[in-house]
Amino acid sequence: MTQPTLPPALPSIPGNSPSANGSGGPESNPGALAATPELMEELAQASRLLEAATPEEIVAWGSERFGDKLTMATAFGPEGCLILSILASVAPQTHVFNLDTGYQFQQTLDLRDRIAAKYGIEVAMLQPEHTVIEYEELHGGPLYKTNPDQCCFDRKVKVLRKAVVGFQAWMSGIRRDQSADRAVQPVVGWDKKFGLVKLSPLSNYTKKDVWRRLIAEGVPYNPLHDQGYPSIGCWPCTRAVQGDETDERAGRWSGKSKTECGLHSLESDGSGI
Repeated sequence: MTQPTLPPALPSIPGNSPSANGSGGPESNPGALAATPELMEELAQASRLLEAATPEEIVAWGSERFGDKLTMATAFGPEGCLILSILASVAPQTHVFNLDTGYQFQQTLDLRDRIAAKYGIEVAMLQPEHTVIEYEELHGGPLYKTNPDQCCFDRKVKVLRKAVVGFQAWMSGIRRDQSADRAVQPVVGWDKKFGLVKLSPLSNYTKKDVWRRLIAEGVPYNPLHDQGYPSIGCWPCTRAVQGDETDERAGRWSGKSKTECGLHSLESDGSGI
């Protein structure tokens, strides 16, 4: 694969070195960038420049700009697998992790090994403080049945907060056409909740764009996608979609108003991760 042509390089903002302190990042993350007006302008400019860029160009820009301070979270969805295949060629040194809630499908866990075998990328599996057995004993049973928001917060969001300590930016596989919250995500933006720059290399891709590349390039994917599961999360809160359901996330938290686990949902001030 040829090296993509990058948009004009943007200068690093003074005062935003890993040792810089500022209001932009949680106090527990000494490497966080400061959310200065200069950084916000840099990100806005980068997002404008990269709006029509390829995923390879966006990933390459992020790797060049943030180096080993760039990380990626993946749930091994189609989008995540595609980005992992891109990382193998563009930025194979990038740290990648999975939020291993203890409730993931076995097919999802097996996919991690298939990705490692094909691309040499070992995704770190990060677990919550309590095992599933401990967690359910603590709450008198499966919390996903009575309070799925709290379950997602404890077993995903809290783990992510720890995972990003020492990093300045992270990548995700969200697409704008997936949901209302995701429709307004910039290619490069600021996540106020965690004090991180967020890159979305596939923000402008459609579901068809992703699958076209997966098939053409032989990228491993979860076999559950061939069994009626367009979107896959934890097994207790994921079902196959029905033939008349057009929303690809209809099988997530079915019967509940909940549509996001909290990683990509918007805050009241417009931030979100």
